[in-house]
Amino acid sequence: MQWWADAGVDVLVDEAPRDWLRPPARMPDAVSADPEAAPKTREETLPDRLDLFQAWLKDSDTLAFAAPAAPRLCPSGDPAAGLMVMTDMPAADDCRSGALLAGEAGQLFDRMMAAIERDRNSLYLAALSCFRSPDGRFTSQAAVQCADLARHHVGLVQPRALLLFGDACSKALLGLPMAQARGRWHEIATHAGPIRTLVTIPPSYLLDQPSAKALAWADLQMLAQGLKP
Repeated sequence: MQWWADAGVDVLVDEAPRDWLRPPARMPDAVSADPEAAPKTREETLPDRLDLFQAWLKDSDTLAFAAPAAPRLCPSGDPAAGLMVMTDMPAADDCRSGALLAGEAGQLFDRMMAAIERDRNSLYLAALSCFRSPDGRFTSQAAVQCADLARHHVGLVQPRALLLFGDACSKALLGLPMAQARGRWHEIATHAGPIRTLVTIPPSYLLDQPSAKALAWADLQMLAQGLKP
């Protein structure tokens, strides 16, 4: 083992082949003192106004899972309502109808919002990804990209409260699975400051597991209390 270590082998098994004889990459030259020469971050290149960002979401071909014929479901509702709701990605029913949270899950969502005296006109509804992936799941790289965009989006909206539906949103924006994150307030850091955030169970899951509705109702009560003036 020591002989292999001296030869430069630092892993027993790797997912990709490595060229052990390739010379090490040359370190880059020192960064110029000119700030204009420094590369810009993703957030700096995104539109810094909500209307421009919404237009960018409608047209950009750099979004995760973007494809020419794929349905693109953009945000809807009132950004000034004080409540922003985020789901993970369009469901199959959503893609067919052209609206987020459609079908039977959408009907349950409408009833959940009505229980706290809200409807689709008095909230701002968006998805972590405007597109649905082929298998309905996030790759790790796509989740990171979508989380960066979502934080920028939330910072532009600056809601009084953000409600995240499901495990993918919770992991992407809070770094916690839904089961650990729900039941308490969190803060998401954005360029506009921290945004108070709750995680709850998505309507699609509640349709399959009605016994979880009590947990979701407790989350909604906490949300309603947090939205009070």
